[in-house]
Amino acid sequence: MRHFPAFLDLRDRKVLVLGDGEVAERKAAPLAAAGAEIRHANTFRPDLLDGIVLAIGADAAEDQLRALSDAAQARGIPVNVVDRPELCSFIMPAIIDRDPVTVAVSTGGAAPVLARMVRQRIEAILPPTLGAVASLAGRLSTLVRRRLPDISARRRFLERALAGTPADLALAGRAEDAELAFRRALDDASATPVGMVFLVGAGPGAADLLTLRALRLMGEADVIVHDRLVSEEVLSLARRDAARIYVGKQRAHHCLPQGEINALLVRLAREGKRVVRLKGGDPFVFGRGGEEAAALAEAGIPHEVVPGVTAALACAAQTGIPLTHRDASRAVTFVTGHTRDGRLDVDFEGLARPGQTLAIYMGLSTLRELEAGLVRAGMDPSTPAAIVEAGGTPQARWLAGSLASIASEGPAWASTAPALVIIGEVVALGPEVAQRRIAQASPDAYALGTPPSAAPENRRSGLRRAVASRSSAR
Repeated sequence: MRHFPAFLDLRDRKVLVLGDGEVAERKAAPLAAAGAEIRHANTFRPDLLDGIVLAIGADAAEDQLRALSDAAQARGIPVNVVDRPELCSFIMPAIIDRDPVTVAVSTGGAAPVLARMVRQRIEAILPPTLGAVASLAGRLSTLVRRRLPDISARRRFLERALAGTPADLALAGRAEDAELAFRRALDDASATPVGMVFLVGAGPGAADLLTLRALRLMGEADVIVHDRLVSEEVLSLARRDAARIYVGKQRAHHCLPQGEINALLVRLAREGKRVVRLKGGDPFVFGRGGEEAAALAEAGIPHEVVPGVTAALACAAQTGIPLTHRDASRAVTFVTGHTRDGRLDVDFEGLARPGQTLAIYMGLSTLRELEAGLVRAGMDPSTPAAIVEAGGTPQARWLAGSLASIASEGPAWASTAPALVIIGEVVALGPEVAQRRIAQASPDAYALGTPPSAAPENRRSGLRRAVASRSSAR
């Protein structure tokens, strides 16, 4: 280790920045943020170092930078000249700021770009609100020392508290609840603390569609409670020694009934566990997350909901179908294809209104009933529609056509993979759907004025004209 890392208190202390340009301003900004009083100069004079505790050189002539380096080092003042390691007595690190937590990364000036890359990776791991956890510990440090004079006991308590519920609440921005949980844990440091449950959206299945918060929590969890829609690719990112409990559910086939899942989450939290309830898509979009959150709240269990990429968004992105489009749809409605007892119970009159997109979850088994109800309510059977299976994963595939054609072909075409039905004029605007299916669809299905062999941009113009024509006809 050539350079020894240190953190300087620069509050109300003078720092010289030599040079006038973008780089000099960029270097001065974090120093000012740390409370330093910045002295700017374009040319160097020895008296500029009077009262200075730190000097930076950038965007200045070569002779000026060398004079600054020589004079500062002669006085014992730390000096950094940007991109000139031979003129530096210290290195400006890449900084991760989670005030009051600060992480600095340096390559000793050998590869600043690499230092920035390392910083970005650390940034992705550390939650933005990490400083709130440090502030919580700082506010109560005197109380902890007084209540736990034995250093070993104090260390064990802090390790548990700063990786447990008080820290989780602080990270969630619930400062008052975090302090209350911290004080309660301190009241009986030997007792098993109540854990916390995170209702986490795992997205559609691809691991790189997880949120950074979901990834962090999976790496910290004691227990992962997951359903059948969570892929092995996603599960492989969880903490290696975390217990895994499968509670998979499929229509009419429940590995564990919902009431028992709720009870399981409560029990695990009362055992002091950090529990990640990992759910495909988003917990609050047909994922029973609301029921689980209510059960946890009733039991007094701290919990947090972490959103995920829901199937409609993933399917739309992969097929290129815009869920809303100013030429075709000004609203999108998420609908479940069946209720708790398996029936289709929806407001067909509301769903059949023009100018909107329908994203129907779990709708394959009731697709015929859905088509019949929408047509009775006034929807044109030739309205563009698509079935997207395993959307958001490399295994995705889709069947596009009209409402009538997918209702006819869909049951035989579908596999056992999760599927979403999208209905609306926007389906005709999806480039992937259009390119793969337009040659097979009947001309009436999209009411196209351009042949399948037309250039993509002309084909899209035709689709827009078709949308406008159908809308005006209604």
